[in-house]
Amino acid sequence: MSDKELLQKNVEEFARLQNYMLASEKDSPSYKLMKERYIELKVILTSSGINLTELDRVKE
Repeated sequence: MSDKELLQKNVEEFARLQNYMLASEKDSPSYKLMKERYIELKVILTSSGINLTELDRVKE
């Protein structure tokens, strides 16, 4: 898998995960698990040079 494909996969996962988070209750156990992955993806994308200003809808 090329770097570009990997980056695209992470952006798509980040977008999908945010949809799930926005549809969930913030105090639910599943939301807390999703938030851990959300933070991981933010670190990966930010360190890859992606500006999350437009992509980040959860903003936590």
